[in-house]
Amino acid sequence: MADPDVTARGLLSLNILNFARLLRRAGLPVSPADMLAAQDAMTRIEIGSRPQVRTALRTTMVHRHEHQDMFDQAFKLYWRAAENNEVLEILDKLAGPKPPPEKAPPGSRRLAEAMAAQKEKPTPPEEAREEIDAVLTVSDRERLQEMDFEAMSAAEIAEAKREITRLHLPLDTRRTRRRRPDPIGPQFDLRATIRASLRTGGEIFGIARTRRVAKPPPLVVLCDISGSMSRYAQILLHFLHAVANERDRVHTFLFGTRLSNITRQLRHRDPEVAFQMVAQIVPDWSGGTRIGEALAAFNRHWARRVLGQGAMVLLVTDGLDRDGAAGLAENMERLHKSCSRLVWLNPLLRWDGFEPKSQGIRAMLPHVDEFRTVHNLASLRALVASLSAPPDLRAMDRWRLAA
Repeated sequence: MADPDVTARGLLSLNILNFARLLRRAGLPVSPADMLAAQDAMTRIEIGSRPQVRTALRTTMVHRHEHQDMFDQAFKLYWRAAENNEVLEILDKLAGPKPPPEKAPPGSRRLAEAMAAQKEKPTPPEEAREEIDAVLTVSDRERLQEMDFEAMSAAEIAEAKREITRLHLPLDTRRTRRRRPDPIGPQFDLRATIRASLRTGGEIFGIARTRRVAKPPPLVVLCDISGSMSRYAQILLHFLHAVANERDRVHTFLFGTRLSNITRQLRHRDPEVAFQMVAQIVPDWSGGTRIGEALAAFNRHWARRVLGQGAMVLLVTDGLDRDGAAGLAENMERLHKSCSRLVWLNPLLRWDGFEPKSQGIRAMLPHVDEFRTVHNLASLRALVASLSAPPDLRAMDRWRLAA
């Protein structure tokens, strides 16, 4: 006959293993060493105390502050007690009308999907294999690359967002005025050499050298979130979130009828939490567009803070301004002179017959270094590849002549 204590320990270890798998599916980095530490922690606490169990698992499996909320939701969902359904129904009737349900916290959808993935799916019955002739056909992934963001379904948008998070934005590094010690650096450091000689009684046994520090220039993104740009802005935010968590000195601003700085919100590693924080501070989503006023506010309050050391600016808008071109050319000129490269991303360029006829577009074109489209994954990949290359001056001359 099996020992009840041994059986209980085996079930506890199995539950800890399954709980760790749930956390990994929800995006938390739980290693095998963390699972072993959690099992060891279970032997050092009162196993009947729920707060002690929660504290022990949280201490051993959570290593970052932003993962604590996701762990708390997973713990409540996985380690809930089994109760009598009939008693719950009676208590619900005696309690009277229920209060309105609370809004689901960020990450709950991803956690629910992770719980559903843990359930074993029934094995489908075997069917006869069908031979499919794939000659001259295009895969779903290739079709997704060329599909317009505005024409995508919900499932295709989710797949596009997963593809976008895999993109890496390269920017050429530039030498700064700062220097760092380097034994094979090209410059001699006389001060460091003399300071080192004081330790040896004034004798110089080596020459200190330095090298200039090189790092990518700042990246500033100004994204239009008006009604005509809302679908593109929603998808591009996933790209900007990935870039903001991949490199330093990335500043992101949204504008519709006003300018909103979302740089701090996008630095949160969990995209759902970051986008919920963005939604709380941006009141003018899918509204009108005042490009001139937004650029004036940026030039007045933020240009000197973020446009330094050869900053690059990505301006994402269709150029359709509600106020016409009032003050637009002057603010575009000032923005162009404040940065090293100004790239305008306009989804209207996806049309073959596009012509710069509106007043806003004609006022903006003379003051940009590059004019590109951003309406699908292929155009986004082309943008990523072009940012480390010099701008196409011939194409810009053609657009300026057309304006």
